[in-house]
Amino acid sequence: MQRHCIIIPSYNSGLLLKETVHSVITLGFPVIVVIDGSNDGSEIPVLQMSEGKPDLHVQLNTVNSGKGGAFLSGLEFASARGFSHAVAFDSDGQHDAADIPLFIAASSKFPDAMILGVPVFGHEAPAARVNGRRVGNWWTNLETLWGGVNDSLFGFRVYPIEPAIKIMKSIQGGRRFDFDTQLAVRLYWKEIPPLNIPSKVHYPDRNAGGVTHFHYIRDNLLLIWVHTHLTLNAIFMLPRLFRLRKRKPITYP
Repeated sequence: MQRHCIIIPSYNSGLLLKETVHSVITLGFPVIVVIDGSNDGSEIPVLQMSEGKPDLHVQLNTVNSGKGGAFLSGLEFASARGFSHAVAFDSDGQHDAADIPLFIAASSKFPDAMILGVPVFGHEAPAARVNGRRVGNWWTNLETLWGGVNDSLFGFRVYPIEPAIKIMKSIQGGRRFDFDTQLAVRLYWKEIPPLNIPSKVHYPDRNAGGVTHFHYIRDNLLLIWVHTHLTLNAIFMLPRLFRLRKRKPITYP
């Protein structure tokens, strides 16, 4: 039986966390907010919002474990409560909550697939982000032999929970900004097919509360190391990758 929930990992997301949670909880799906060691007080209005709302759970992690680490703790919480699939949704106001029902509907039709959001950028998108993404996507395509993972970094996705937990626990990395890339590639290697759905992405400016914890030097070095490691691993599974390339891609609707 399929049961979907929405997991929102958050670290010092400021005012946008409350706005994001409000836009998501109104859709009527269970929501798990993972406060990952925040110290900016952004969790306070969300805790107040959760009072009397059994479908809104706020998980407080005292130590920051990174985006991937926070999402893993949310996955484990969801699994223990019988959920089968989790929507990953960032807390920084970049994603369009109106697309969540579409993603869940696609996941319900193809429960064995991972639903991957593909960003549709607006004019305000930073050029460094857009161009850097192209590089990362090229490496991800190489690691999957162009098997259909159209975007390696977009944080709006639907994962089957049990395979995702198993993979996350089997690797040492995937706990920070390498999380989205690592999980998508490794799920593909485990024969979880991708289904790509375009979704608009917004970049709120600082005056509107926009924040980012991405450090260009540190996190790009991390992604370079990850892609190097994944590419070397892909060499040893070329027969499997050639077989996976023969699968008929799935589309929705």
